[in-house]
Amino acid sequence: SCKHHLPPGPRSALTAMAAPSTAPAAANGQRFLILFDFDETMIAENSDDAVVRAAPGQRLPDWLVAAYREGHYNEHMQRVLSHLAQQGVGEDAIRAALEKIPPTPGLAALFQFLRAHPHDYEAVVVSDANTYFIETWLRRFGALPLFRRVFSNPAGFDAAGRLVLRPFHAHACARCPDNMCKQVILREYLARRQEERGGQAFQQVLYVGDGANDVCPSLALGPGDVVFPRRDFPMHRLIEAAAGGGGGTAPLKAQVVPWSSGEDVVACLQTLGKER
Repeated sequence: SCKHHLPPGPRSALTAMAAPSTAPAAANGQRFLILFDFDETMIAENSDDAVVRAAPGQRLPDWLVAAYREGHYNEHMQRVLSHLAQQGVGEDAIRAALEKIPPTPGLAALFQFLRAHPHDYEAVVVSDANTYFIETWLRRFGALPLFRRVFSNPAGFDAAGRLVLRPFHAHACARCPDNMCKQVILREYLARRQEERGGQAFQQVLYVGDGANDVCPSLALGPGDVVFPRRDFPMHRLIEAAAGGGGGTAPLKAQVVPWSSGEDVVACLQTLGKER
């Protein structure tokens, strides 16, 4: 569960970027920002793998698998989607494959909690999947309206019926793949939202993830923020290694609350809500 003794004052190094307004947070929107990864955080597998099951024989040819280069996953997925189109796999088949993906354990309870507290939480998706996969799945589960923004690689079907994927942005972070640094997305979003909220920072930033690329944004969070790594997944292992002085990554400043079920996250959020 969450620790109860959060430090007073600005809740986060990031959210204290501008002088806090004296107006109450409620006047300018939600108190908490919660960010979610998608693959293996919201859904129980990788959406790219699920879509491959729409291919003939439910697998990719060996030459396509062998063409993957480390750090160039986005390019690889563009080739996979082109291959599917060439094999006659259309939008209906891709959508059906996505809609069959089960949620992670307890995710329904977590979504239900956010639905019940719309005035406290602003929710955002930050994922290296793509907008079509994420929005299709969230729509199927009736959860798309919960999220103010979906930050992911843009994707849409072209006139030939091929799902075309584009990189999200370019950045200078050496830790992250060429097409996406989640820390850059997080920092820019917080700065923009603070301006839009009349200078009012979020009291607290919460980040729910599982993968290695979820560590970079977590490093930006302050002592009053909370990072939820999925237990025994790469993000959790990397954070534990960093806390022990290994792994080449600095220890996090934020509280770390590992989760196995969305209900673990809910239990923590319930304590946060009561504290204030």
